[in-house]
Amino acid sequence: MSTKSRKDKKISRRGILPILGSALLLPFLGFGKSTTNSITDPNEEYQTLLKPDGTTVKVKVSTLKKSKILKKNISNKSFLDWLGRKL
Repeated sequence: MSTKSRKDKKISRRGILPILGSALLLPFLGFGKSTTNSITDPNEEYQTLLKPDGTTVKVKVSTLKKSKILKKNISNKSFLDWLGRKL
């Protein structure tokens, strides 16, 4: 009996399937997660603001301090017009 070396053997489709399947499972195991979210400061303060479409968004307080105020103390009617709703 002669033994064949692995170098002479070509990779078949059945040999590639387990490699492909394990590569698709990596995000579920947590190896594909980025670490950029862990860099954020847990002591950072956030403020909840309202967007024009009516949804809320959390914004850093430091970003609000750097921002430019276009109009201060707007009326309720102009605020509703900005939201796009009618009385």
